[in-house]
Amino acid sequence: MKDLNFRKLRKYTPFILMLLAVVCCNLAIADVGNQNRYNSGGDSGGGDGDIGALISYLIGLFINDPTLGLIVLVLLIVIIMIGRRMAKKQASDPTYINRNIEQQVANDVTLDYTTNVAAQIQAIDPAFSSDKFIGFAREVFMTIQAAWTTKDWKPIRPFESETLFNTHKQQLDEYIRLGKTNVVEKIGIKHCSLHSFQQDGDKEVLTVWLNAVMRDYVIDDATKKVLESDPNRDWYMRYEMVFNRKAGLQTDPGKQGNSITNCPNCGAPTEVTSSGQCAYCGSVITNGEHDWVLTDIHSRN
Repeated sequence: MKDLNFRKLRKYTPFILMLLAVVCCNLAIADVGNQNRYNSGGDSGGGDGDIGALISYLIGLFINDPTLGLIVLVLLIVIIMIGRRMAKKQASDPTYINRNIEQQVANDVTLDYTTNVAAQIQAIDPAFSSDKFIGFAREVFMTIQAAWTTKDWKPIRPFESETLFNTHKQQLDEYIRLGKTNVVEKIGIKHCSLHSFQQDGDKEVLTVWLNAVMRDYVIDDATKKVLESDPNRDWYMRYEMVFNRKAGLQTDPGKQGNSITNCPNCGAPTEVTSSGQCAYCGSVITNGEHDWVLTDIHSRN
């Protein structure tokens, strides 16, 4: 019987090898994580050991009973193909994706250090308010998204450092040159908190963590055709925002918030030039010398 099984195995060897190759290929492809540029990347599976054990099991099954081994292998391939087809369909279904986003938001745990960070700042700046600053950070974030979509960076100029403003403006100018618009809409901020504070030489650095759900896609300005992503799909993004100000500055308790609504030098309503200067007196008001200014914003894991 054993010799007969080996003869059967040799007879089926080419077919068996081909099917095993198909199984391995499909399992390997299924392990790759999401690399979409709008996302921070999906989870990459690490099931190499499981794949190896499965292949060893199939080979052993073919040696002991080629017919049963062939049936199991065919069933496995059918299951894999059905699973991949369903996964592909779900991956293009905004309803399914958005439902997963809701679960992701509900299950996400972001540590909130606001109380401790606020206490650090209030030790040197008693009038500092964490509630007001978080409101300010949310306002800056929303203004950035609106400016990005309208392709008008002037509204955000009072809140950004010169370096960050120039970087964003270059990116925006490239979209304008290509005749494209990166639409960011339906934004819902799910979390915003103070994360860390430090004194670095002649400046103070305050970091904020912000999580938001949004629609993010690119359209052609002339045809309005969607070029990238899906206008019906939600994205869950986690950001780190870094604010700087001159060391030793004190919060003005008379201000309603941290927004720069008037020039700190001449008191005129805020109208900031591309170089960060007050349009009336020429003072540079976006360098952190008068109040907090955003110096960096990036996605985080």
